[in-house]
Amino acid sequence: MSILDRIALALTVIGGINWGLVGIFRFDLVAWLFGGQDALISRIIYTVVGIAALWCISLLFRGRDSVRE
Repeated sequence: MSILDRIALALTVIGGINWGLVGIFRFDLVAWLFGGQDALISRIIYTVVGIAALWCISLLFRGRDSVRE
């Protein structure tokens, strides 16, 4: 797994946690931290997390690297 894969996976997990907070508590952590959903930085973060999630889809279809001992 490359460093880009790991970053994309971490961003996707963070985004999932944020959506969990929204669903359970109606609390959007990104909006709270960065000044609302319409703030430019919030929209950038949402976009980056969305792109990371799209990248993670490719992880489902890649072959596993063979492990050499």
